[in-house]
Amino acid sequence: PAHNLFVHRHFPQQNNTMATEQPATTIATSNALDAREIEWAINTPELLSEHAVINQGIIRTRFPPEPNGYLHIGHAKSMNMNFSLAFEKLGVPMENRRTVFRYDDTNPDAESQEYIDSLRMDCEFLGWQPERTTYSSDNFQTLYELAVKLINKGLAYVCDMTKAEMEAQRDLAKRRTAARMTGKDPDEDAPIPSSDILPGRNRDTPVERNLKLFEEMKLGLHEEGSMTLRLKMDFESANPNMFDLVAYRIRYTPHPHAGKGWCIYPNYDFTHGICDSLERIDYSICTLEFETRREPYFWILWALDMFRPKVYEMSRLNLEYTVLSKRRLLKLVDGNHVRGWSDPRMPTISGLRRRGYTKEIINTFCNDVGATRAMNVVQMDKLYQVARQTLADTSRRAMAVLEPIKVVIGNFAEEAAKAGEGGMTFDVQNSPTDASLGSHSVTFTETIYIDSEDFKLDEDPNFYRLTPGKPVGIKYHGGNLVCDEVVKNGKEIKELKCHLDTSEGRPKPKAHITWVPSDGISCEVRVYNHLFTEPEPSDRWEEELNPKSETVHLNA
Repeated sequence: PAHNLFVHRHFPQQNNTMATEQPATTIATSNALDAREIEWAINTPELLSEHAVINQGIIRTRFPPEPNGYLHIGHAKSMNMNFSLAFEKLGVPMENRRTVFRYDDTNPDAESQEYIDSLRMDCEFLGWQPERTTYSSDNFQTLYELAVKLINKGLAYVCDMTKAEMEAQRDLAKRRTAARMTGKDPDEDAPIPSSDILPGRNRDTPVERNLKLFEEMKLGLHEEGSMTLRLKMDFESANPNMFDLVAYRIRYTPHPHAGKGWCIYPNYDFTHGICDSLERIDYSICTLEFETRREPYFWILWALDMFRPKVYEMSRLNLEYTVLSKRRLLKLVDGNHVRGWSDPRMPTISGLRRRGYTKEIINTFCNDVGATRAMNVVQMDKLYQVARQTLADTSRRAMAVLEPIKVVIGNFAEEAAKAGEGGMTFDVQNSPTDASLGSHSVTFTETIYIDSEDFKLDEDPNFYRLTPGKPVGIKYHGGNLVCDEVVKNGKEIKELKCHLDTSEGRPKPKAHITWVPSDGISCEVRVYNHLFTEPEPSDRWEEELNPKSETVHLNA
């Protein structure tokens, strides 16, 4: 080619086989987390030996969320994988398992202390105990020194190209790659108009000048957006993520954790793998959309001669009737479609917690879903089923009516006398299946309340609860409730005048309804439905919000 578009496309010479890549003291007994191999990922025997000595048989994963929003149920799946399931797949004994909780906090524009605190609370709520908690920002000085090392090796340079120029450069490189991959001449299909665009006017800047400019960036001598530090990678790669990615940019924004000491910040791709290596991570687990970041991940560690963890990508969790994109979740909050990140309709951990989901429910669901590379959408009913099965064993039952109708029993005194002292008080198990959860007493009173859904004014052969012409059974009492008169205020039903039928020849009811005595506790009940009307919200997701996602019963 007319221009030097790539650098170091050859790989380091290695004679060691795949068998010698594993540390001698490794505890993992399975290759379940092996994925696409890259030659840059091969560690030297020296790096493997050093890693084995430091880790001493420990197998370490990490969970590295960015504090730019609240964690959601997709993150819960990732936590379950990194804290538990990965070790199960690898066959690692409990005593050799370690997981680092890391704040991937390299973007101060989107991060806040509120998010930092919420991530910690959610991890604690789900019961995961990290080996330690770290911050990518704690490595800012080390990351800076490693960037300088790359400059000195001729593998990084300061670039003053504008965003538009970089986009044009990327587009041109992609078109030239596409031409090569289809057997065409890139100089004919996508000719280079100027070396200022490709490979770029700054790519061959001398090391000394790059060091000077990068130091000036660090000292705050240049405007935001005027310069970046880029890695000298490969414009002829089939992977666009190798097109000289940006490692550092200028941002005059104080950092929520590191403070005001920095005005240049490393980007995700540069930081991620280095922090993994510094923290002695064995398995770097992420979702499939990061699969194409595998090349820059290993290239950076290879260029710095640092230990390369194994990388495994799994499918992200897709759940019906909700969205798990942080951008969309933030828009739901900022657009006041919900009442904050902890709204019970939100798929966030804090929203699920507020709705009543326990850590056992969430972790069991994530474990049942598992971790594979197959893309799929999980039915919301699976989450509901886990909730029902989990809560069934521990939840105490109580009767409630959401939209109450007052019922006055005309023959109450007579029935109470027949029942005798205490005959209208019933001992009810707190759990219908587990007597060990104890019991509580419920007293039938002259005035009770039933739910409006348990009464119908007109006869309906398919309706088995109370109507003026059809009696219904009363839960726990055993007798029938018979409606004698309906008291209305306009169209609104205000009261039912009824009597109890405990005669031996009474008709056998087809249903028994719940009720609340006159001294029942008044409360507000909120009933939640799906947040969206469509199982898989589309790009027009804001139009698919469910207007009935929350029903508030003020007088339950």
